[in-house]
Amino acid sequence: MSFNALILAGSRGGIDPVAAYAGVAHKALIDIGGRTMLARVVDAVRAAGAARILVSTADEAVRREALTLGAEPTAAEAGPSASAKRGLALAGAPLLLTTADHALLRAEWITTFLDAVPDDADIAALLARRETIERDAPATRRTYLRFADGDWSGCNLFWLATPAANLALDLWQQVERDRKRPWRIVRRLGVMPLVRYATGRLTLARALADIGGRVGVRARMVESPFGLAAVDVDKPADLDLVRGLIR
Repeated sequence: MSFNALILAGSRGGIDPVAAYAGVAHKALIDIGGRTMLARVVDAVRAAGAARILVSTADEAVRREALTLGAEPTAAEAGPSASAKRGLALAGAPLLLTTADHALLRAEWITTFLDAVPDDADIAALLARRETIERDAPATRRTYLRFADGDWSGCNLFWLATPAANLALDLWQQVERDRKRPWRIVRRLGVMPLVRYATGRLTLARALADIGGRVGVRARMVESPFGLAAVDVDKPADLDLVRGLIR
């Protein structure tokens, strides 16, 4: 299967603690086993069948690395959702979306995910259960969302299947803008899904369907059989873990 892909390699501004810990200017340029994190992600995406690979960044060194890897650098916007929207406008749908700090990424995870995306999806996300993650990476510490059907963590892999995925990215932008004003997020996401979540009656699939339905997009989830797919490099301890796993 051939597809296009976008790798987010932006920066939150200021000193990145993981980059500082590794002694490099940008997290995407951290060396792991002789390859930068960005190179590892590009390798996996290309091996999975990506024909065109965009790298969203505002860093000149990351831009040069992307060119060396045969990828297309594109200017990062103010925030990951806006960068994703720019990438979708440039490459079109369908589009695979991932991040440059997904250093363990494997082509098998991508192809398994894409094979399992429901045919009716406008946008789909790969997620892993706590027990699957703890089975494969017992030393990792992840952030979990607790739903009626278990505790889940994201895997930084998204499939923007149709142009309607833009509606989900618009909602993502609104949530980013309102992260310090939670009442606005509640208003946009809807009260009833949050009530069901608080009372332990909301499954993850229903949550995505409810949120997608509010903006007119068919949002679906795929469960990952690979616990390591949920391990990215967000903090120095993650980098130590990933380096140890790759060794």
